[in-house]
Amino acid sequence: MPLCPAAGLRCRSAAASARPAVVRGAESVTAIGVAAVALSFVFMHERSSVADLANSLKHELDRYSPGEKLPSSRVLVERYRVSPVTVSRAVAQLAAEGLVVTRPGAGAFRAQPRTGTGPAPGDTSWQEVTLSASAAAEVVPRAVDASGVLATLAAPAPGVVEFNGGYLHPSLQPQRAMAAALARAGRRPGAWGRPPTGGLPELREWFARGLGENSGAADVLITAGGQSALTTALRALAPPGAPVLVESPTYPGMLAIARAAGLRPVPVPVDARGVRTQLLAAAFKATGARVFVCQPLFQNPTGAVLAPERRGEVLRIARESGAFVVEDDFARRLVHEDAGPLPRPLAADDHDGVVVHVSSLTKATSPSLRVGMLAARGPVLERLRAIHVVDTFFVPRPLQEAALELVGSPAWNRHLRAVAVELKARRDAMSAALCLGLPELALPHIPSGGYHLWLRLPDGTDEAALHSAALRAGVALAPGRPYFCAEPPAGHVRLSFAGVAGPTEIAEGVRRLRAAFDEVLGRRAVGSDPAELPHPPETGQS
Repeated sequence: MPLCPAAGLRCRSAAASARPAVVRGAESVTAIGVAAVALSFVFMHERSSVADLANSLKHELDRYSPGEKLPSSRVLVERYRVSPVTVSRAVAQLAAEGLVVTRPGAGAFRAQPRTGTGPAPGDTSWQEVTLSASAAAEVVPRAVDASGVLATLAAPAPGVVEFNGGYLHPSLQPQRAMAAALARAGRRPGAWGRPPTGGLPELREWFARGLGENSGAADVLITAGGQSALTTALRALAPPGAPVLVESPTYPGMLAIARAAGLRPVPVPVDARGVRTQLLAAAFKATGARVFVCQPLFQNPTGAVLAPERRGEVLRIARESGAFVVEDDFARRLVHEDAGPLPRPLAADDHDGVVVHVSSLTKATSPSLRVGMLAARGPVLERLRAIHVVDTFFVPRPLQEAALELVGSPAWNRHLRAVAVELKARRDAMSAALCLGLPELALPHIPSGGYHLWLRLPDGTDEAALHSAALRAGVALAPGRPYFCAEPPAGHVRLSFAGVAGPTEIAEGVRRLRAAFDEVLGRRAVGSDPAELPHPPETGQS
């Protein structure tokens, strides 16, 4: 499907809205946009400086005898004209490589060289037989493949534009508010004591308020992020070897959870209006599955929103099939400024305990604020609670206290409003840059929430080759294949606009992607005459 209008008007309007001045009078949010552009170079330079300093120190190590003390941090700061943080990280890198030894209060010392006279490495080849024998006894062998998850977790090399990220760029994170919340939390009475296994009652109540009048604190369990909540839900609801229905395409991390638990993911296609309910009913009938995992709001990776007429159908079909619906509501706090009113969670319309609801604060804050929740009603809640306690005991109380301080502060709503504006600006900037620079990539839907775009590659394009060429060109992207649990209908890529600092870095990333695309196709870049460009995709909730 096409990307751009014949007259090029969409490109011009999107490009204009992508400028930092898009904020329309909100001075504090405009400041975020302006600062983000500058910070893009700061963060990229910081990563590069650490690597450069570490390499320089490696070359100088031969000047020191084993056990001899290296220059102090203050001397290194002055000699290399870098920050104390850069020195600390570079020395930590050398320590991790076994080249130096750090002693608190004394400094860093050259490590003793490895003589190679230690014991010979043991023979671990027996493990291949044991692990294979264990898998042979399983109905569905457990396959722990973290590649799709690592694609969004691994930090790119210095200088690489991060279009594969799954979290907000540091300039968009509420770092000051989180630091203040953590400081206040540490002073709370009992903050370092043992929390209730289900989570702090006040935090559970806060999450429950987002689920409507049918839910209360007693229905909620606090988890260590959304991934932990999904893991608990799938382990509780389906035995090893069972089928589990999933949207297609869908979040690779969820597919990894299912396969690691010995479950068999069965795809149900998604279109611009969410999961196709006729195919969902057919899949339940054909497989006898008792679980369906979905993302009704800003689905990952398509960005689709489940259509109003399909919401009741999903609940009815699951209820008639005697099945649970695991609702992964990961993107509700990543709404864009132009989204309009959001639909309620499916759990808010569920009166029969069909929905197990999953949510998290992580995506809207920081990858290290791993606080999420599970909500359910009926006997299933006790099973969820038991598995959660066995796996994790409880989420650390200081982290829960900090989350409670954060969401209860005036800074929380200001942060969400600022993120809504900035995500829209980045989305528009990326859409416009792709429209002008890569019109061959089809973008059938521009989401009004979430942090990424889902693009279809031209027929015959080698997805893996494009991924490799992009890395060589200095831009990281997420290949589409891991998002499908069966054969994909076409090649795709997912591009994130949340992990970059702003429009300037987005434009540079698309320019590099253009070069990679031309390398794969073996031809020169196409022209960008607006009269030759196709019509735009649909914007907003579908």
